[in-house]
Formats: sequence, C-alpha cells, structure tokens
Amino acid sequence: MDDDSRTQHWERRTEVPLAMASLLFLTAYAVRVLAHGLSATGQALCLAVLLASWAVFALDYTGRWRLSGEGVRFVRTHWLDTIVLLLPLLRPLRVVRVYEAVLHRRGRPRLALHARVIVYAGLSVALLGFTGALAVYQQEHAAPDATIRTFGDAVWWTCATLATVGYGDVAPVTPVGRLVAVGLMACGLALLGAVTGSFSSWLLGVFSREDDERPPGR
Repeated sequence: MDDDSRTQHWERRTEVPLAMASLLFLTAYAVRVLAHGLSATGQALCLAVLLASWAVFALDYTGRWRLSGEGVRFVRTHWLDTIVLLLPLLRPLRVVRVYEAVLHRRGRPRLALHARVIVYAGLSVALLGFTGALAVYQQEHAAPDATIRTFGDAVWWTCATLATVGYGDVAPVTPVGRLVAVGLMACGLALLGAVTGSFSSWLLGVFSREDDERPPGR
C-alpha cells in the first residue's frame, strides 16, 4: 500500500473520532465558560476533556505526518491542519468535513457546488461565531472598563464582526479579546467573499443559460 493510500485510509478511519473530539471540545469549553457556579471537580473534568481533545488532534496530525513521508514539508503543505492544531477555537470546524464524508458513504445525491459552498460557509460561521463569542466573553466579562459583560453581548458583537458591520457599541478591550477579534474579522471576510463569489457565479451561469436558450433574432 503506497503512502497516499495509507493516508486516505487513515483519514477515513479518523473522520468520525475527530468530529466527536471537536464536539466534546466545544461542549466542555462552553460549560467551562458559561457555568459560573461549576464546582472545582466540574472545572477539572472540563479541562481534562479539553486536553484529551487536543491529544486526539495531535495524534491525528502526527499519524498523517508520518504516513505522508513528506518530512518537514508536511507542515507547509498542510498549513490549515497545523493552524487547527495550534488554535483550539478552530477545532469545531472539523465537524463540517464530516458532512461530505457521510454523503460519500451513503451514496446520497450531492448538492451543487454553489449550494455546498453556501452550506459549508453557513456551518463554519455558526461554529466560529459560537466559539468566538465564548472566547471573547471569557476574556472580557470581568475586565475593567469592558463593554462586553454578558454572553448575549458577546454573541451580538460576534455577529456584527463576522458580518463585517462593526457597529462599535461593544468592543473587546483585552489583548486576547482583540486578537480573537482580528481572527474573526479575517474569517468573516473570507467566508463572506466565498459566499458572494459563489452566488455571483451561480447568477452568471443562470443568465448565460438563458442567453443560450433564447431563440435567434430576439
């Protein structure tokens, strides 16, 4: 079995475990941030789940690195996986990749390309928005002179940031909160551009087909 076949086999075997690790990470992180009255035992359990999810991602990254046979070049060619490993807030995005895998396995009709782009972008926005709101709320709610005091404020700010609106009524004041804001701005621009480009391409395709089907002389 060559390196590509072994890598593909590894990825098929790890799709569901990585998705479950992503969901567990998101759940444990949400409980740790939002459950203010959580006992020390509960906090320790959530921390253990977070560390365990990171260990699963590290194991997957190491396994694919060794199977690829690329050496250090693997880090450059799989830069997105490297970022996901280093930035915990991006790990829930692994759930989106399972959607395509399930469709392949069950043989269901796949959505058109433009529709898939919009669906994936929507799922990514929802996951990024929720994790971003959690991260900002965790850093901001107890900070001096903070304007984001409740989780609702954090959700409102995240929606405005991802939509690239930026009302400015609430804004992070801590260094980590502002760092999260920069990441959400970049993700919002990228996702908005992907959806806009896909929608524009779909409209151009529709108008082109209408022109081709129009009788001559009209």
